[in-house]
Amino acid sequence: MPMKPARLALLPLLVSTLLLGACQESEQQAEQQQQQQTPTVGVVTLRAEHFLLTNDLPGRTTAYRIAEVRPQVNGILEKRLFEEGAEVEEGQQLYQIDDDVYQAALKSAEASSISTRSLAERYGILVKENAVSQQEYDEARAAGLQAQAALDEARINVRYTKVLAPISGRIGRSAVSEGALVTSGQSQQLATIQQLDPIYVDITQSSREMLNLRRDLEAGRLQKAGDNAAAVTLTLEDGSTYSEQGKLEFSEVSVDEGTGSVTLRAVFPNPDRLLLPGMFVHAELVAGSKSDAILAPQQGITRTPRGNATALVVNDEDKVESRDVVTERTVGNRWLIRSGLNEGDRLITEGLQYVRAGVSVNVEPAGNVAEPAAQ
Repeated sequence: MPMKPARLALLPLLVSTLLLGACQESEQQAEQQQQQQTPTVGVVTLRAEHFLLTNDLPGRTTAYRIAEVRPQVNGILEKRLFEEGAEVEEGQQLYQIDDDVYQAALKSAEASSISTRSLAERYGILVKENAVSQQEYDEARAAGLQAQAALDEARINVRYTKVLAPISGRIGRSAVSEGALVTSGQSQQLATIQQLDPIYVDITQSSREMLNLRRDLEAGRLQKAGDNAAAVTLTLEDGSTYSEQGKLEFSEVSVDEGTGSVTLRAVFPNPDRLLLPGMFVHAELVAGSKSDAILAPQQGITRTPRGNATALVVNDEDKVESRDVVTERTVGNRWLIRSGLNEGDRLITEGLQYVRAGVSVNVEPAGNVAEPAAQ
């Protein structure tokens, strides 16, 4: 049976539709296959930020002044007149030593002084009348001077029975209690007073680094806190920043011949007594600032067998480029970049093992590093 003309007209249209569908399906499959072959990498977009260059120096706190309280006369300790751990003032009485013997010696010395002084005065009148010899008068005067010296010594001993604070500061625990026998010149101190405001921070570093600090200070790269002193801040053991700013002194330093290191001394105000002797701290010196610093995550910087730093970035055509990088120092979990990376570069930090230079990649934000907030 011959085909009708209408069916003959629909046949080419049906064939064209089938061919078009087959081509589209083939293109989609090819596109999907190509996408499956293109690796995906995580990137961090670098940007310039303001950054302070600092030198981090470990150190320990030391009391500004230390005084060991010791007795200067012998006797029984009668009273302790301070609270352990309290602040004491210079000249404040700390202990009372039994002074009965010394008071008696003082009265005897006073009587002897009066007697010898009167005798010397009478001989002074008589020698003018030749009633006594000049030698007798001289001996009377000498006896008077000796009696006066004994009187002065007796008064000093009575004063020494009141043990006074030689400096102002915080006093520690008492090493003796009431009723103890104390002696002049004993090796054991009664208590120790430490002046904590201001307070020292002793920093040990190599002599080479110390010379660099001096040059930076003279060149104005270090923030100054006075003549021959650099401004310095402290980071405490718990990671917090100390609120007061100090100054690092360069005077009176000597080099240890065995280690080649020097001890620098920083001075800090300590009004709240937050810093105590023996604390480990980090002193930070501001060595300068950069307004366009590039800080790259450490995950994106690799090293060649020779130790040279390299990085992989994605260019505008979504292809991988290799860059030789020069780093200055670590800043937390990032590198401070001297050269090789610029603002706007898309640094690969995730998927580095699947790509190489020249390969096209799919880009997505890195999930292994948090992008820093703008400063």
